[in-house]
Amino acid sequence: MCSIVSVRCSSGGAFAGLVMMTMMLALLLTTTIVSGDNQIELTEQLPTVMVAVLVRNKAHTLPYFFSYLEDLDYPKDRMSLWIRSDHNEDRSIEITKAWLKRTSSLYHSVDFKYRNERGKRESEKTSTHWNEERFSDVIRLKQDALQAARMMWADYIFFIDADVFLTNSNTLGKLIDRKLPIVAPMLVSDGLYSNFWCGMTSDYYYQRTDDYKKILNYDQIGQWPVPMVHTAVLVSLNIAQTRQLTFERRNLPVGRYDGPVDDIIIFAMSANYSGIPMYVCNELLYGYIMVPLEAGETVTGKDLEQLTNVLSYIVNEYGALSLKLDLSRFVADVPKDKLTLSHIYMINLERRTERRKKMLKHFDLLGLDVEHFPAVDGKQLSDKKVYDMGIRFLPGYADPFHKRPMTMGEIGCFLSHYNIWERMVRLNQQEVLVLEDDIRFEPFFRRRAYGVLADARRIGGWDLIYFGRKRLQEEDEKWIDGSEYLVKAGYSYWTLGYVITLEGAKKLLREQPLSKLLPVDEYLPIMFDNHPNDSWTSHFRDRTLSAWSAAPLLLYPTHYTGDEGYISDTEDSGDEGYISDTEDSLRIDGTLPAVGGPSKGSSGMVSNDTRDGGQGQASQEPKKGDKEQLPNAPALLSESGIGQGEHDLETKNRRSEL
Repeated sequence: MCSIVSVRCSSGGAFAGLVMMTMMLALLLTTTIVSGDNQIELTEQLPTVMVAVLVRNKAHTLPYFFSYLEDLDYPKDRMSLWIRSDHNEDRSIEITKAWLKRTSSLYHSVDFKYRNERGKRESEKTSTHWNEERFSDVIRLKQDALQAARMMWADYIFFIDADVFLTNSNTLGKLIDRKLPIVAPMLVSDGLYSNFWCGMTSDYYYQRTDDYKKILNYDQIGQWPVPMVHTAVLVSLNIAQTRQLTFERRNLPVGRYDGPVDDIIIFAMSANYSGIPMYVCNELLYGYIMVPLEAGETVTGKDLEQLTNVLSYIVNEYGALSLKLDLSRFVADVPKDKLTLSHIYMINLERRTERRKKMLKHFDLLGLDVEHFPAVDGKQLSDKKVYDMGIRFLPGYADPFHKRPMTMGEIGCFLSHYNIWERMVRLNQQEVLVLEDDIRFEPFFRRRAYGVLADARRIGGWDLIYFGRKRLQEEDEKWIDGSEYLVKAGYSYWTLGYVITLEGAKKLLREQPLSKLLPVDEYLPIMFDNHPNDSWTSHFRDRTLSAWSAAPLLLYPTHYTGDEGYISDTEDSGDEGYISDTEDSLRIDGTLPAVGGPSKGSSGMVSNDTRDGGQGQASQEPKKGDKEQLPNAPALLSESGIGQGEHDLETKNRRSEL
């Protein structure tokens, strides 16, 4: 399905024969042996795999890389390790030795060689500079690995980079089960980058195709023939044609290749010339990949931030990271701060321990000093408790979608935010970030948050800045004069995360909202005078809250309504969660409307999501070779070019559900 311009398999018939041969081999391997009247059940061992890894300046990724490699659910006595390392400026060799000291006896064999010289090659401008000498060294090492696997009669060789995290422990077995000559598990990054191409031009450049995003976004799921796979690639050595695979251009057919000195391009073309198809498999979430650095970018800068992004994705998906105890000593704790704010609070129900644990892991990764603020639990409220607290409901309020009164969960949610506003005033906290516990942080969160706050303080005149919300108005929101990263907030749902000033908290408290209660994400738009319901708005006089929003947003929900794992603490309160309107109930505020219609929810209904890291931007044209294939994810706001045009695309590109 993926297009290849001037780069095609040489023979459709040869390909069909290869597929048939592979299928017949699979049938032979699984056939039960019958001898006379006896049926003999034989236990077949799994294929042998040689894992080839090249390591350079990967001390920051190796503890996680080796932990996930060790977690693979595949017999280690059927696996051999082939590892090479050189030109390091960090502790890569030390970490590799430490891991092998504990695990080498588990594997069939280990071949680890390294060079002690430190620093870059003389011909390299920086350690992230990919020049011809570096490509040539990588080509030589990969060819050595391929030859070593052939010499040991391995059934497969698995090339994998040292900044890949195979979070799916069944990855190796699943790929082998596909019985394909060359297959790669599709890997996810913090942007549009992945480990396959869907198109290649006649001069070996990456070609953008519609199919790429369809595969990357799991819109089309399966095993897809593509012109290029890299970074994590399984090659079957039992197929005769794979003897022709090579990383060295001198081994290619004479006169056919006039492309660059690039390991992945030469390997892809050798497969193409040999009639061997390459596949990328996206039937499962297999793992994650780091985006290669450009020349001039540093491991201690950009790459560490990218690692944080990827690890944050893993925590979102799995709730924890795999990190072996003996490798944890190589992972330094991230210093924590409050992002230059007075305080950061996370609202979390005491009974939601899993959410709290996940958020604490995020804070450890991001270096955020956050106080857990126990939420008011709607399940502990009753009609009488609500009445005794002096709470009265806004006359005529009904949920715009459900056509129902507030749930106990929504009451608890409002009280949780209200209590923080009160504490701010009591403690004289000037600027506070309020976070809910069902959020995911966008890539480069810290630098982007610093940029937004610096812009806001320079301009001045704000009371509240949304970091995460659900924008409801279709019309464009006005940009704040002098800023490319802040807009004037329109009618919005969700209180995922926002920065509020002391004056803003005072304004919200002065209106005595507990005497005319409605959900907090309805109250805030009323207070910044941008709410469509004039009847509700008329009950609040001082609607002078100055509310802005980060653009694009820095936070999104972890789940949306209908997603597996979605739990609402405002909607899912059970029958006891509603203020009832029966004769034997406590009537707090007049006649209540009937229940019906779709649910709004406080922080988990309408999605504003994209697969490109939440940026909503058009990718720059990729360059030649995998080290320069696709643009990196945005960095600091001023560097990333995230601005007005990108924000305008944001609401158009993100999927929406009701």
